[in-house]
Amino acid sequence: MLLLSVLSLLLVYSSIVTLAYRHHDGNTFYYLFRHGFILVAGLGLMYLAHRIKYTYYSKIAQLALYVSIPLLLVTLLMGTSINSANRWLTIPVINQTFQTSDLAKVALIMFVARFLAVRQDEIKDFKRGFLPLLIPVFIVCGLILPADLSTAAMLFINCLVLMFIGRVQLKHLGLLMLSGVFALGMVYMTGKALPGSFNRLDTWISRVESFVSPDESSMNQSYQSDQSKIAIATGGIVGKMPGKSTQRNFLPHPYSDFIYSIVLEEYGLIGGIFILILYLVLLFRAIKIGLDCPRTFGSLLSIGIGFSLVFQAMINMAVAVNLVPVTGQSLPMVSMGGTSIWFTCFAVGIILSVSVGADKEDKSFTNKPMAHVS
Repeated sequence: MLLLSVLSLLLVYSSIVTLAYRHHDGNTFYYLFRHGFILVAGLGLMYLAHRIKYTYYSKIAQLALYVSIPLLLVTLLMGTSINSANRWLTIPVINQTFQTSDLAKVALIMFVARFLAVRQDEIKDFKRGFLPLLIPVFIVCGLILPADLSTAAMLFINCLVLMFIGRVQLKHLGLLMLSGVFALGMVYMTGKALPGSFNRLDTWISRVESFVSPDESSMNQSYQSDQSKIAIATGGIVGKMPGKSTQRNFLPHPYSDFIYSIVLEEYGLIGGIFILILYLVLLFRAIKIGLDCPRTFGSLLSIGIGFSLVFQAMINMAVAVNLVPVTGQSLPMVSMGGTSIWFTCFAVGIILSVSVGADKEDKSFTNKPMAHVS
């Protein structure tokens, strides 16, 4: 994570230096210092999170979920709108916005991990084990969906993965997957039948259609992916070298959504693969920590959070290289952000907490971790 943080400073400075010069009287270091402060604070939060015994997160999982749901509802109804999306709440006094879905993601993963660990004897029963788990998953994802379809879909998939690892019956998971596909189909059909019915629906549909039929889309619709392709093509194998990006002046949000395009332009294919390997190492370590943990909750928590972070990173990279439609997902620990970086650091701190706790616990613990998948 320290290495990703250092790379983040270099990439954010390079990608936003022109914008900083224009809007802050030639002070090109404005966003660098701001981002550096947020990263340092995030690393401090990571340290504090890892000092808390991971079993404590099981105790606060329900409370965190119960806090997240009203916050998501308030955000949906009266949240701060940025780029035509109500995803943020503004914290009074300090005037800092934060994305409530970031809190909800961590809270839901903790809750699902706790539920699966506690209900292992009933998890194969649809009414007593599976149905009670679906309700909070549907509520949280449903509240996130109107303003942020990609985050809702990714969180839903993350919960599916946790359920699979937690021994939920495959027929129940299959039914849940069909429900998700049906819901997405209904959203698409609603958007086509009633244009403008929801704030972000037309944007989602245009992005998907632009991706599926790029030749038929307007220049405006495919602008982001076209500029990203130019950045990748000009970067080549070794890149233009740090600070030499030209596409930062044309790419929308080169410091967040499309920062991986800047990686490929300045550091080339070699730099892009290096970043990819760092995230794969993070996933491997999270899985290894989970398998070594003598408690099912710790195992599910570590793997669930690790998968969530790396899955988001993969989606961001896939958007940059035009493998999936534009989603608006940032690159965890690399993209410039505020509270999103803090929640990411907090999540990594939880993984480290599981690692520390697993080392201290008796390895002969009878509840063998993940015996069904190890």
